[in-house]
Amino acid sequence: MTAAEIIAALEGKFGARVKPKADAVDPFVTVEAGDLVEVVRFLKEDERLKFEFLHNISGVDYLEPDPKKALKAGFEPHVEVVYHFQSFTHRHRFTVKVVLPRWADNTPGRLPVVPSLTGLYASADWHEREVYDLMGVHFTGHPDLTRILLAEDWQGHPLRKDYEFPLEYHGIRGR
Repeated sequence: MTAAEIIAALEGKFGARVKPKADAVDPFVTVEAGDLVEVVRFLKEDERLKFEFLHNISGVDYLEPDPKKALKAGFEPHVEVVYHFQSFTHRHRFTVKVVLPRWADNTPGRLPVVPSLTGLYASADWHEREVYDLMGVHFTGHPDLTRILLAEDWQGHPLRKDYEFPLEYHGIRGR
């Protein structure tokens, strides 16, 4: 299937709950966090689609710390969780995005929340832990949402654009 056909199948099932971007280099749909599991289950189980494999989950921080550049950017600061799927059966790929506020309830330090896909894809386990560790996105329903690259007592999430690197960690000087 082409990306346009995949988008048409998603729109046929979910209507306005999926927001397509068909003209992107890698066409994708954006869904609300609450719709993610249902949309992904459809991508995996529908015989026309059969996305058996979750390649990657990544997090992207869209924060422009320079107020002058922020006006040019044309978006509010947010975090995106990006999912890349592949069908071995039909030999096609597709991307799904979830746009989240940088902080839950606009409260600094409260991590944004998205449901875990570990119930659908075993490969989601470590990918979600990595996004949690480095970007600070909480995956509800994850069986073991703990840090995977940084020590358990590490403060913050270093791929966030407002992250401040510690000057010292356990007596070891940074920078």
